[in-house]
Amino acid sequence: MAVNRHTIVLMQTSQSRATRTFMDYGSINQAMDGICGLYERKLKDLNPSIRNINYDISDLYNFIDGLADMSALVYEHSIQAYLPYDRKWIKAKLLQHLKKLAQ
Repeated sequence: MAVNRHTIVLMQTSQSRATRTFMDYGSINQAMDGICGLYERKLKDLNPSIRNINYDISDLYNFIDGLADMSALVYEHSIQAYLPYDRKWIKAKLLQHLKKLAQ
């Protein structure tokens, strides 16, 4: 059984420290949905007249790479602490997550 692991996504959208923010989720999967939602909202803002917007994993990766910073803290029950993960880990988890959703 997969344990829901509290996940905090830290991000900074530009070089300005004022753009630092975080989002917290009850599980890694919810965090991945949240990151996709963030990207989808940005696409809607950029393309307000388009009803159905399609994107692929490389578009999502480009969005993540375009941020000044993005990382995740995932709660590890066995040590009762948060473990840090980088952008590369987030991208790998997103790919896994989206593959599962596509099945």
